[in-house]
Amino acid sequence: MSVLPILIFPDTRLKEKSAPVSEFTPEVAALIADLQDTMHASAGGVGISAPQVGFPKRIIVVDVSAHRRGSQEHNHGFLVLINPEILARGGRQIVREGCMSIPDYTANIERAQWVLVDALDRTGKQVILESIGFEAVAIQHEMDHLDGILFLDRVISIKTDIFRRKKYR
Repeated sequence: MSVLPILIFPDTRLKEKSAPVSEFTPEVAALIADLQDTMHASAGGVGISAPQVGFPKRIIVVDVSAHRRGSQEHNHGFLVLINPEILARGGRQIVREGCMSIPDYTANIERAQWVLVDALDRTGKQVILESIGFEAVAIQHEMDHLDGILFLDRVISIKTDIFRRKKYR
C-alpha cells in the first residue's frame, strides 16, 4: 500500500481520543496495510497507531519480533488490534521508550510487565491475548495513543527521566 506521514508532537491531533471501529470496510483494511508499511519503513519502529498518521480510529499494529529486545522473548509476531482493551495487567517495570511522533527524545516510563488484551483482528474476529515483556510495553504504548496519551505524559521526573535521542535507529 503506502507509507503515510507520521504526525510529530506538538501536533494537537496526537492528543485526541480515537473513535471505535464499527465497520470493517475496505478503507479500514487499506489503513491497516498502510500502518504496516509505515511501521516497517520507520527505523526501529515496533508499533504504530492510526492516530499517529492522522486517522482517529482505535487501530494499532505491533511487531517486536525483529527488534533485538523483542526477539529475545516470546512474542506474537505481527499483530493488528482493533478496539483493544486491557482486561488485566501485572508486574511493574521501568523501560526506556521512544516514539516515532516524538523522534528527538526517549524517556524512562513505568509499565506493566504483562497484559491481557481483548481486541478484534483485521477481520473483526475477537482475539484475547496475553503479552509479556517488550511486546506488552509496545502494546501499552500504542494503546495510549488511542486515548491521546503520549509517553511524555507518563514521565515521573522531567529532570531525571527524559533523554535527548543520540540517533534514531
